[in-house]
Amino acid sequence: MATTHQTAAPQVHSGVQPLRAGQGTSFLWRKLHSLLGIIPIGAFLLEHLLSNYEALKGPLAYAEQVKFLNSLPLVRVLEWAFIFLPILYHAFYGLYIWLRGKSNVVYYPWAGNWMYTAQRWTGMIAFFYIGYHVATQRFLGADLPHNPGMAFAKVQHELSNPLILAFYVISMIAICWHFAYGIWLFAAKWGITPGKTARKRFGYVCAAIGVLLCVMGLASIWAFVGPKYANAPANVPVSTLVAPAHAGSAFHLSSFQPAARS
Repeated sequence: MATTHQTAAPQVHSGVQPLRAGQGTSFLWRKLHSLLGIIPIGAFLLEHLLSNYEALKGPLAYAEQVKFLNSLPLVRVLEWAFIFLPILYHAFYGLYIWLRGKSNVVYYPWAGNWMYTAQRWTGMIAFFYIGYHVATQRFLGADLPHNPGMAFAKVQHELSNPLILAFYVISMIAICWHFAYGIWLFAAKWGITPGKTARKRFGYVCAAIGVLLCVMGLASIWAFVGPKYANAPANVPVSTLVAPAHAGSAFHLSSFQPAARS
């Protein structure tokens, strides 16, 4: 009588286990990359656009905003902890993701592939722009934290170069696109918009956000190059906090007056 033999179980070789959702450090790094794009980088972008929008009110209002931001407690710690370091991580890990992936828009010219490619390129433009902008406005030339009255004239002088102006305009459009689509990706990846219908509807919201931010950014640039403030002074006096004359009285703003010489 023939006997049946059980087939031996396939031998499992040692090696790297396949990465599954919620497992492995790559999943955590990608989640952190996605989160930092919204908080704090996205929050900083909104604040920066709102601050620059003060330029539409003139050199004095812009100088007051620069002075206010630089007078915040622990402002240099906040800069590195919530702006510079998150931007560096988000940028370099985004580049790492880009280099590991393969662009296939030629063979698969779908909307999703074009959006992915556009997100990578706009991110690269944003990174170079932020590096240039921080270097020129924060570390080179006039020391704006200690001379906020020179802020408007410094930006105005830089944008008088047509090539730099074009670079600013292109970068502003790229940054607003990158952030708006980043919000859409964040909502999809974190399960906020489950399903095609929810993602489609939220896409319109993100598009509106991107257009609004872009209009604000371009309007701020126009404030520096338009005719309204063409003859802006190189330095404007900014208000200063004056100590109360009596205990318990409130601080108030007054125009800065240079001390009289004897």
